[in-house]
Amino acid sequence: MELDLSPKLAKKVYGDDGGSYYAWCPTELPMLREGNIGAAKLALQKNGFALPRYSDSSKVAYVLQGAGVAGIILPESEEKVIAIKKGDAIALPFGVITWWYNKDDTELEVLFMGDTSKGHKAGQFTDFFLTGANGIFTGFTTDFVKRAWDVDDDTAKALIGNQHGKGIVKLDANVKMPEPKPDHRKGMALNCEEAPLDTDIKNAGNVVLLNTKNLPLVGQVGLGADLVRLEGNAMCSPGFSCDSALQVTYIVKGSGRLQVVGVDGKRVLETIVKPGNLLIVPRFFVVSKIADPDGLSWFSIITTPNPVFTHLAGSIGAWKAISPEVLQAAFKVPAETEKLFRSKRTNDAIFFPPPK
Repeated sequence: MELDLSPKLAKKVYGDDGGSYYAWCPTELPMLREGNIGAAKLALQKNGFALPRYSDSSKVAYVLQGAGVAGIILPESEEKVIAIKKGDAIALPFGVITWWYNKDDTELEVLFMGDTSKGHKAGQFTDFFLTGANGIFTGFTTDFVKRAWDVDDDTAKALIGNQHGKGIVKLDANVKMPEPKPDHRKGMALNCEEAPLDTDIKNAGNVVLLNTKNLPLVGQVGLGADLVRLEGNAMCSPGFSCDSALQVTYIVKGSGRLQVVGVDGKRVLETIVKPGNLLIVPRFFVVSKIADPDGLSWFSIITTPNPVFTHLAGSIGAWKAISPEVLQAAFKVPAETEKLFRSKRTNDAIFFPPPK
């Protein structure tokens, strides 16, 4: 049976006036299950508080909009309280406990993508809440809580009985939350919109790679990531992951055409991508995008911390390395055609400006 590769939008899983949690379902996007990838979004309103939790999967978080505060507790480590804003990427290894808070009027939206190969359900995150109506305290009996935390009856009953929200709650405006500490941010987050560009092609596009060099924690997560921005009407060279990694792409801004070619030269997907779309390209399949006039930006995770890609067009394209005689024979074209083919795209690498 052929897999459905068409882009999908997330659906609401839970939430209230403090905010909502959305996820992509593997029954609607089968490549999530096939690739053991999970994807979800957290949207917090003003004074929205995402209760402390840990997950069965390692993840990369990316702040899509807004600003706020995140608490991150690595195993057997102190709590890191960091300011987060649009463009921030945060690596979240196994065992990390997190909480998220928005004190601003603008909605805080955070994207999560990660590896579910060790999780309870393929293609889906399972979160374990420390507090709330579905938190661990509500599962233990009062005598266990009393003994484990060395508290009296009344305290144990309060710890268990006062928790009504599920996953996300709205705090009173006068509730004081921890202030972020600038020194805690180092090594925990990288702002992809402010980081040095790994590739920058005039009038075409640029890319920032997230890897073990600029955010060492991604090594523990086992994932790499990138933020790609295409200028209006520019094109991203056809290419594929040559180290068997999967690429999971979320459209952040703009729109454009996308094509994917797979086995036997078959075009398996041709579509228009828009903000909020999530799609997965199977291993070794070739993908290319052309931005609409307003440009196109996307954030991707790659299932290896230091990915390697092969591009088929452009100055670094694989065709440039193949002997002229081989190309003539392979394409069954005369030398003049091969020479013309090779003479093009000698300056542009992976992004191509609009035709003049």
